[in-house]
Amino acid sequence: MRYLITFSYDGTNFHGFESQPNYRTIEDEMNKVLSYINNKDTKIVASGRTDKGVHAINQTGHVDIDVDITEYKLKRAMNSLLPEDIHVNSTKIVDKNFHARYMVKEKVYEYKLNMGEYNPIYRNYIYQFNRKLDVNLMKKAITSFIGEHNFKSFTPSKDKRENYIREIKDCYISVNNDIVTFTFIGNGFIKYQIRNMVGLLIQIGLGKKDKDCISKILENKDRSQGFRTAHPEGLYLVSVKY
Repeated sequence: MRYLITFSYDGTNFHGFESQPNYRTIEDEMNKVLSYINNKDTKIVASGRTDKGVHAINQTGHVDIDVDITEYKLKRAMNSLLPEDIHVNSTKIVDKNFHARYMVKEKVYEYKLNMGEYNPIYRNYIYQFNRKLDVNLMKKAITSFIGEHNFKSFTPSKDKRENYIREIKDCYISVNNDIVTFTFIGNGFIKYQIRNMVGLLIQIGLGKKDKDCISKILENKDRSQGFRTAHPEGLYLVSVKY
């Protein structure tokens, strides 16, 4: 039986989602628990990977389980075995042809940044930038990301792939008590893409880049554009839609 697993995690103490030798990863923790329940080597297929330090409110993945177990009992069994920084939110039986990665229609990410006083309590969950930004300028600039674009300029220079085209369906900025939240809704995102987009928006908010520079940087398809990748701890995978 194939199950869709929706789960959350605190990425602070993980070396990212993807399994890596000699490092603690979310994928390894999930596979270890699923293999125990299924009585054989079992691997989850996630909607995508998140980087070291990045969090998820609703990550998704599918898994094939041979033992007879209900949705409720699978959720309960997994949560009893998983570490405290991972939690299964729901389990659902799906068609055997369902694929958690290839059938994604939309993902929502949020990035949180603190412009105010340094807060040690949230240092692993909100980027402690601790400087004022021109939020209105950033709000105008972020709309340039909406639409279908080649995002090669916003991926690592060592990343080599055939297709850098992604569609941003919507993106916007909100502020609450010095906490800036950048929201991105799209059909998919490339490694570091969101953190690089936020990094450029920060430069615009500081007045170091013109608000109209985004279109030109997208057109150039060149990562060496003079803006830094934003820190990982402020990034959250909020939801995945199929």
